[in-house]
Amino acid sequence: MKPNVVIILGPTAVGKSEVALALAEKLDGEIVNADSQQVYRFMDIGTGKPSTAQRQFVWHHLIDVVNPDEEFNAAMFRRLATNAIEEIHERTRRAFVCGGTGLYLRALTQGLFEGPGQDAVIRRALENEIEEHGLAVIYRRLEQIDPTVGSTIHPNDRQRIVRALEVYQITGKPISAWQNEHGFQENPYTLLKIGLNRERPELYGLINQRSDEMVRGGLLEEVRSLVDKGYALDLKPLQSVGYRQMGSVLQGKMALVDALEEMKQETRRLAKRQLTWFRRDKGVRWFHPERQMQEILRAAQNFLE
Repeated sequence: MKPNVVIILGPTAVGKSEVALALAEKLDGEIVNADSQQVYRFMDIGTGKPSTAQRQFVWHHLIDVVNPDEEFNAAMFRRLATNAIEEIHERTRRAFVCGGTGLYLRALTQGLFEGPGQDAVIRRALENEIEEHGLAVIYRRLEQIDPTVGSTIHPNDRQRIVRALEVYQITGKPISAWQNEHGFQENPYTLLKIGLNRERPELYGLINQRSDEMVRGGLLEEVRSLVDKGYALDLKPLQSVGYRQMGSVLQGKMALVDALEEMKQETRRLAKRQLTWFRRDKGVRWFHPERQMQEILRAAQNFLE
């Protein structure tokens, strides 16, 4: 029989971690992280990682897996998450996958188009072009090749932009065409997908509040500490929302008040993109994380039992 897996998904700041912790506590479960930033060590405040106490209370997997200058991608996530779920079920416990990275969740539950191997010559040429002309230039080229790219690859996601252009140059077809042909039809688990959402003013208010709390809690100091450890500000993890803005403050490019406002705006845009991705999945059951917590618990109990 396929293992039963509960997925808690939704936009950033909606309350996924709190719901996952409550379900795992009541239903004898462990949490598998599906947030692409929480896999990095030393990046705690800006990624909203569970606290040490929460991780001692409920076992979490796939947090603090690699250093910020090490590669991590959907294929690696899929392999590690699959292993974690297998281990959880071997202990006769329940697996709760929690996160807002849609690509990772799709890779885990539907498979992954891995495509042709890397081409060092093409990659070197693309990287040189980025250094000379900037990432925005090759992103615009990718948009011309594949007009759908805006819904799947963020303009600051250097790694995925390079990979998409590499696949196109090797094969002559956009990566989205290959992905459509792949079909993502693998089905290794029996799933309950719990989607969390709030009314937009409420969600945006929480995003603004959390951004304020991150800065008050030492996000700028966390970024300074990463730089002191030798991590460059142009690394992909440090170009994510929050870290990029604090990096600009450290470089003297922005005032803290302006960086915080941009951080809030970019986080709201991220939440909008996440919701657009998840709403395409008709298998998601949507709930308000607070008003409908008892309904969420009943749905998970019924599914697992």
